[in-house]
Amino acid sequence: MKFLLVTPVRLLGDGLSACVRGRTNLELIAVVRDLAALREALLAGVPDLVLIDATQGVDALDVREIAMQWPDVPLVALGLLEQRQQVIRCGRAGFVGYVSRDAGADALCGALEDVVAGRLTCSAEISGGLLRALFQARRDAVPDAQDALTRREGEVLALIGRGMSNKEIARELVLSVATVKHHVHHVLDKLKFQRRAQAMRHVRDAPWLGGQSHNAPEPVRFSD
Repeated sequence: MKFLLVTPVRLLGDGLSACVRGRTNLELIAVVRDLAALREALLAGVPDLVLIDATQGVDALDVREIAMQWPDVPLVALGLLEQRQQVIRCGRAGFVGYVSRDAGADALCGALEDVVAGRLTCSAEISGGLLRALFQARRDAVPDAQDALTRREGEVLALIGRGMSNKEIARELVLSVATVKHHVHHVLDKLKFQRRAQAMRHVRDAPWLGGQSHNAPEPVRFSD
């Protein structure tokens, strides 16, 4: 498993590199200082996952944009305070896993393996909080804003949520770039967003809104 580490602390990078050096299943291929450097590294090649030092503070919107642009690269928060709200914010930013500040080397390696396997290990309190947060996000969705979007605006919103540029959306929907800009303007105005990144986050938090402006969300099935 090859992974990148994002941290401005050189000592942490050197220490983690030494920590995993003797483990045949893990390889730290690069340490970068910030999210801008991470983008450049991902353009050069895609690792199995990215470990981001959360102890120094990271911009949630920047993390989300990276998660949208490289959806197949799992992002893991390193050094997270294992508190319900912190984990929820972590998930909303685009992280798919975390390593708590109290974790040792074995726990770190286990957490990385879990993420690649699509698992999230957390306490019962944290898992309960995640379920409540999902319900809250659904309850807080604004019905009149959703209904205000036309079918085409809903399609544009869904593609914004996938991180597409106006040119890519135009190609996908067979429209002119000018028409797409018009739709994007109306989407942001109707949903009262100032930035495109807010629309991306909106779709990530409430995916039923993108492209389904005139349809109720599909019911959840718990059994066949």
